[in-house]
Amino acid sequence: MSLFTRSRQLSDTTEGKAEPDDDTGTADPDDTGTADPEGGTGTDAPESATATPAQEAASEQPPAAPPGAAKPGWFGWRRRSPRAARGISIGTSVLAGALVLFALLVPNRIEKIEFASFVRIPAEGVLLAGLLLALPPKPRRITAAVTGVFLGLVTVLKFVDMGFYQILARPFDLVLDWILIENGTDFLRETFGRTGQVLAVAGVIVLFVAVLVLTTLAVVRLTHLMVRHRPVAARTTLILGTAWITCMTLGVQIGTVPIATKGNAEFLGNRVEQVRAGLKDARVFEKQASVDAFAKTPPDQLLTGLRGKDVLFTFIESYGRVAIDDPAMAKQTDTVLKEGTGRLKAAGFESRSGWLEAPVTGAGSWLAHSTFLSGLWIKNQQRYRSLTTSDRMTLTNYFGKTGAWRTVGIVPGVRRAWPEGKYFGLDHIYDSEHLGYHGPYFSWTPVPDQFSMEAFERLEHGKKDREPIMAEIILASSHNPWSPIAKMIDWNDLGDGSVFHRIKKEGTDPTEVWKDPEKVRTEYRRAIEYSIRSLTEWVERYGDEDTVLVFLGDHQPVPTVTAGDTGKDVPVTIVAHDKKVLDRVADWGWTDGLKPAGNAPRWGMDKFRDRFMTAYGPQG
Repeated sequence: MSLFTRSRQLSDTTEGKAEPDDDTGTADPDDTGTADPEGGTGTDAPESATATPAQEAASEQPPAAPPGAAKPGWFGWRRRSPRAARGISIGTSVLAGALVLFALLVPNRIEKIEFASFVRIPAEGVLLAGLLLALPPKPRRITAAVTGVFLGLVTVLKFVDMGFYQILARPFDLVLDWILIENGTDFLRETFGRTGQVLAVAGVIVLFVAVLVLTTLAVVRLTHLMVRHRPVAARTTLILGTAWITCMTLGVQIGTVPIATKGNAEFLGNRVEQVRAGLKDARVFEKQASVDAFAKTPPDQLLTGLRGKDVLFTFIESYGRVAIDDPAMAKQTDTVLKEGTGRLKAAGFESRSGWLEAPVTGAGSWLAHSTFLSGLWIKNQQRYRSLTTSDRMTLTNYFGKTGAWRTVGIVPGVRRAWPEGKYFGLDHIYDSEHLGYHGPYFSWTPVPDQFSMEAFERLEHGKKDREPIMAEIILASSHNPWSPIAKMIDWNDLGDGSVFHRIKKEGTDPTEVWKDPEKVRTEYRRAIEYSIRSLTEWVERYGDEDTVLVFLGDHQPVPTVTAGDTGKDVPVTIVAHDKKVLDRVADWGWTDGLKPAGNAPRWGMDKFRDRFMTAYGPQG
């Protein structure tokens, strides 16, 4: 028998009779055969619409155990040890109360969990207690059970929100985020292996079921307890209700936390509005996607300022503003960017940098990539699916439409079928299985960035007598969890990537790194430095007068790295050997070099496509 509920053996013919009040089907040893202190008796009493409170309380009491009846409780243990049994009963009731209070008061963000959060008066709890006391027995039992399940679901949603805030700096979207669950399980498998994935998923399922069951049993037990002690419960509810009104009116707080709260009502209200907005978003997006300033532009009038150039759009995973602005990282990152700027200048290249605001933070790289390329704000999976099944033209599509470029994709993070790839109009896509890499994964990262860039040179850029190339390159070494990290080696030693087995062994252990947020931040910074060096050294080594490189971050890293900063800015840089290429964007006001100034122009990432195509069109 559960410690939270009492068994009921009611038949259709005895509906409305007494409900046992303890964990077993018998009376408590101390109350057997005696009158209930609240005025009830130990006998069955029919329910009546005109029953007095004392009579209704009596109806909730158990009958005395008849002679020869089965031993009550755990094989008679309760009767043999009544004091211990009563102690356990009281302890279980206390735990039930604590669980319900926790579920009502726990915030949906980890950083808001503090002692003051759990000494508040929840309006929902007071109202629920009053409702349960007012209802007749059968509706009361149903309401208690339904409320327990609902409270459990709300608690689970709060836990999910905690995870989303830690990764994406936003709450879970009940309409649009279900696809991310699959992505999350894929990440677990790719990072911790199949066993780690199965254990994690099993643990989540067990936790989900446990929360629902325990909150339901807890609410049911507390309901029975209130009915058995109705006068005390009624007075307590009245006192708490009065205290809530008083504290709300006077604005009483503990620190910055108000004593009177209606947090669950506000939480659910926000969710309702979120669902409404999610359902309307499809119509809003369809209207936005129908507008394209270049849709009717003839192919020979597109991107005329880049004809004959090799144009590379390169994304550096999780390369956010925090890597440049955070005092703990700024000095080292600044050194790498200045070093890269100097080396590129010595090789004849100039660069300009600014800021873009990404649609996401923490994760969701594909949403940022499609925002940058499509000129639309792709902030959720619904929009991404709508985009990739539409005829909206992207930057890559327009390069292909001209017929002046071979368009290719270097996507080492893709390791399975990617049907959406066809939408971007690339002539050929090289995923992780087609780059010639025979080295190890670095946690999530299938191929180190330096090898990816060398593979691009070998497979496409280094070929003789080729046509100009437009490449979309997605570097993955700076992907969470940033441990272990590859390191730069002599380009001539890359071979088939086998050399990285030794490098991985020399790296850090992600399980150890993630025990300390400062270690996580350090490894993140080192990963960004590696990605930047991989890219700038490739340009220095293989770039020529026709090379044009646009590289940017896709989004900010997780809040563990940003230390709570919810900004979504990422750096963006254009590198070119031909001075005329940069002259076309002189009016953008971007900063010279690889590092954008703090006050450099900041655009939405969805604005880049049209500005870029305008700058390099006939009127640029």
